[in-house]
Amino acid sequence: MAMWQVWLTGLGAVVALMVLTWVASIIRRDASLVDRIWGLAFVVVAWAYAAAAGVWTPRTWLVLVLVSVWGLRLSIYLTWRNWGHGEDPRYQKMRERNPGTFAARSLVTIYLLQGLIAWIVSLPLLAAAGGLGSGELGWIDAVGVVLWLVGFVFEAGGDWQLSRFLADPANRGKVMDRGLWRYTRHPNYFGDTVVWWSYFVIALPSGAWWTFVGPLLMTVVIVKVSGVALTEKNMGSSQREGRDEYVRRTNAFFPGPRKAA
Repeated sequence: MAMWQVWLTGLGAVVALMVLTWVASIIRRDASLVDRIWGLAFVVVAWAYAAAAGVWTPRTWLVLVLVSVWGLRLSIYLTWRNWGHGEDPRYQKMRERNPGTFAARSLVTIYLLQGLIAWIVSLPLLAAAGGLGSGELGWIDAVGVVLWLVGFVFEAGGDWQLSRFLADPANRGKVMDRGLWRYTRHPNYFGDTVVWWSYFVIALPSGAWWTFVGPLLMTVVIVKVSGVALTEKNMGSSQREGRDEYVRRTNAFFPGPRKAA
């Protein structure tokens, strides 16, 4: 199967996942189900690439393991975090603005749009899991794995630290400025970005330099659209104790030492 056919197979897989989740969201009246399956979408598309290519090299198995651990962890965490909280306020506002057409609009502007983004972002997975190159592992793959571990620690560790902080009633109304959050205001988003650049590094031995488009798009979305930018906007309207001091002293994205008081 040609590589473009493998890529289209991934598109079909992610569209099928998004449409099925959209149907579930109509039944449950909860469009934020899309957030819970975001990580799972990359697991599905990576395995679709591998199955369509049918070339099970060491690099194929490496990237499948890494993306499965990352994607399943993210989907499970978001499902646990949002369980019982109802629909995200972002989608509630969209529903209120378009009460009669929200179902159809959500299919296109929420589910299929995110599916398209996931498909483009997954380019490094196409190269690594789709059988490009010899598939033998080398030092560049080792660098990619180290990068993945750094990103995973920041993302998963940041999520775990924040969940523990929020679960303590004594921290109500306070700003999380401990652990990884002491060095960056968004360790989870930073880690997510590093993970995606690690997939690009692993894809490089296949000659797939062009797959940088995927992690670059993910970085732009995280930093400028839905991740850092949206959280910073919400943080700006909060009245948490010490928020202004925390913002002034702590890097927004890249980890670094705290600025002097």
